[in-house]
Amino acid sequence: MIATAHKAPDFTAARRHMIESQLRTSGINDAWVLDRMAAIPREDYVPEAARASAYVDRTVPLGAGVFLAPPLAQGQILTHAKPRADERTLLIGPATAYLAALIRPLVGELREAMPDEVLSGDVDGAFDLVIVDGAIEHVPAQLAATLAPSGRLVTGVVTRGVPRLAIGRHSGADVSLMTLVESQLPRLPAFDRPQSWTF
Repeated sequence: MIATAHKAPDFTAARRHMIESQLRTSGINDAWVLDRMAAIPREDYVPEAARASAYVDRTVPLGAGVFLAPPLAQGQILTHAKPRADERTLLIGPATAYLAALIRPLVGELREAMPDEVLSGDVDGAFDLVIVDGAIEHVPAQLAATLAPSGRLVTGVVTRGVPRLAIGRHSGADVSLMTLVESQLPRLPAFDRPQSWTF
């Protein structure tokens, strides 16, 4: 019996297919978004065993209950965040490396933070753009405090069990969210709404 060698995945072709079959067909057509996603090798941001699945249209497990969002979800984030070169930006999530690589050249400053850093108040300053790379149930006060008065928050939000992309802005002391499109952003349990007691 003759053994056959396994052909290595063609990640360049996979990236091209991601752009044409996942992003463009779903309305992600801004040239700058497509250019960034064509430039970054997504397979470098997943475990070795998951490299062949790096470009599939679903979340990719990274271990320890952490997931990389699908390409379309992160394309949606970029499209609606519209990061600018003069902006101080905060990126929140346990799996931010890939999205950070997409965003870093587009903004003046990029800081990454874990959800627990935000919730413990360890993130100093207010940011022009705050991006949560995942879906949250509500905007806690500590998250709202990271947003500059005229800044904007781009995040997934879980509404009736369905994650949707949303943009938030300050409304008094709170942040008001406007939902945009359904998204496959993974839920971040750290930002679940606190359970209330009922009698």
